[in-house]
Amino acid sequence: MSHQPKATRSNAPQENGGEEEEPLPQGWEMKLDPNGRRYYVDHNNRTTSWKRPKPLPAGWEQRLDPRGRQYFVDHNTRTTTWQQPTTQNVSEFQEWRRQLSTNQAANRQNLENRYANSAVGPVSTSSAATSSSSEEPLPSGWERRVLDNESRREYYVNHETRTTQWEDPRVQIKKASNLPLPPGWEERYTAEGTKYFVDHNTRSTTFQDPRVAVSATSSGIQYERSYRWKFGQFRHLCGRASLPTGHIKISVSRNSVFEDSFSQILNIPPQDLKRRLFISFKGEEGLDYGGLAREWFFLLSHEMLNPMYCLFEYASKNNYSLQINPASYINPHHLTYFKFVGRIIALALFHNKYIDKGFTLPFYKRILDKPLTMLDLKSVDEDFYNSLKWVKENDVEECGLELTFAHEFEVLGEVKTHELKPGGEDILVTEENKEEYVNLMVSWRFTRGVEEQFKSFLEGFNEIVPIQWLQYFDERELELILVGIQDFDVQDWQTHTQYRTYRRTDKQIQWFWAFVNEISDEQRSRLLQFVTGTCRLPIGGFSELMGSNGAQKFTIEKVGKENWLPRSHTCFNRLDLPPYRSYEQLKQKLLLAIEETEGFGQE
Repeated sequence: MSHQPKATRSNAPQENGGEEEEPLPQGWEMKLDPNGRRYYVDHNNRTTSWKRPKPLPAGWEQRLDPRGRQYFVDHNTRTTTWQQPTTQNVSEFQEWRRQLSTNQAANRQNLENRYANSAVGPVSTSSAATSSSSEEPLPSGWERRVLDNESRREYYVNHETRTTQWEDPRVQIKKASNLPLPPGWEERYTAEGTKYFVDHNTRSTTFQDPRVAVSATSSGIQYERSYRWKFGQFRHLCGRASLPTGHIKISVSRNSVFEDSFSQILNIPPQDLKRRLFISFKGEEGLDYGGLAREWFFLLSHEMLNPMYCLFEYASKNNYSLQINPASYINPHHLTYFKFVGRIIALALFHNKYIDKGFTLPFYKRILDKPLTMLDLKSVDEDFYNSLKWVKENDVEECGLELTFAHEFEVLGEVKTHELKPGGEDILVTEENKEEYVNLMVSWRFTRGVEEQFKSFLEGFNEIVPIQWLQYFDERELELILVGIQDFDVQDWQTHTQYRTYRRTDKQIQWFWAFVNEISDEQRSRLLQFVTGTCRLPIGGFSELMGSNGAQKFTIEKVGKENWLPRSHTCFNRLDLPPYRSYEQLKQKLLLAIEETEGFGQE
């Protein structure tokens, strides 16, 4: 979304410090926007970018596969890649290969020396393994450390996955070499003789032996994946499944965003929804470079998850997380709506957008198909949890409660009875079977009256994102991906903000941060939403804000006259802040902008 200023003045910095620039790649053209800023048009793919494209290195060619996806051919080595090469990363890769070749030569020499020394006399197996490990260099990205205590025990740090372990990774590699490769994997060698592995399941390659992780697991070592690794794997799967050509246009009214979106989304084939989304709001001019899509997800989720529609309800009086409403059947089309909600939630994950409200942690566990426990009840229904806890900790026969394997519950004033097992009304709960009773009650509490709704939700969800893609995440991580961080660290915000035609020491910038520190968290949310299109933050905070062309910091630019209102460019996370003459004037204009304006063209 772009809020265009009245005046136009070129503040575009000269690229490369005035040095002679490399020619643009074939099919690219440089243009100027109304403010005099450079941008670049790719006529090959019909896209635009603020970043100047770099020509391909010598011997490289850009092509499209049968599905329209862009890839690159290296005629020098007769290989292909999805990643766009640059002169720098190609030279870095060549340097890495030279170092690898040098290390391999050194390893071969060490190996020959060990065989030569072995003729001197027999060596025990354990000492041979230790000697081998101590002479060989550690794999790339690994480091050996020693505990800073009396034990002085050695351990190993994997900086790539940010994990630690006791076992020497070189020993693991030796163990792994005796194991068969996992299903779908193949071992190959490059032209230089370097071993690598092909995963035909995901159509990817790696220099990391997949058997190392198998060996570690079988030996009882706990392997943990960092959140960033999991998120990177998920984004990789989404990127591979996305369709790079064309886009899907969705036009909605702000006053009926739920109904308009519902009628359009369900009529679009799921595969087409994996194209780029182009959102427009009726009666508003503008181009969607990502900001409008973020705003659409936020507004739509706010509406469709509103308990007033009776599709969802709050978990309890003091827990505003959402769960499926068992009374949703009062809407005869409720199952179709749940399929729509499933699609939207999956689309938010697929397109890396945030929604307005979050679900209960047990709801996320059900999406991930993880088992629910009695402890999960505590966050959504503490009274129910306390009742079951009392049953577990006390003798139900001595108390004479006469509980049976049946439970009454009320929906819209109607009392219903549910049997936990066939003939449950006639089966008394005893000390012998109360564990089964508690487990059945926990399972029923999370599924009572919502089985069909959740099935429809998953149907819509799986059409966009297969559940298998989320297998590495737990319920809290899934919530973070979908909802983001809601707390604001103003210091982090200020640290990761950049300025155009303003300096950090200018009085308007000092006033702006005084204003941010003074207002409430709700108003900070509105300010962030005004500038970026969403009030949610990525997991890494302000340092990982995303714009239309990837990572894009929060930006403040001097634009306009002192009687103008601030304007925003949500596609680029940019605030156009006029040079106000006093703090009171800046505060008044910002509050008016973030609390009274909605949509385009506000002045």
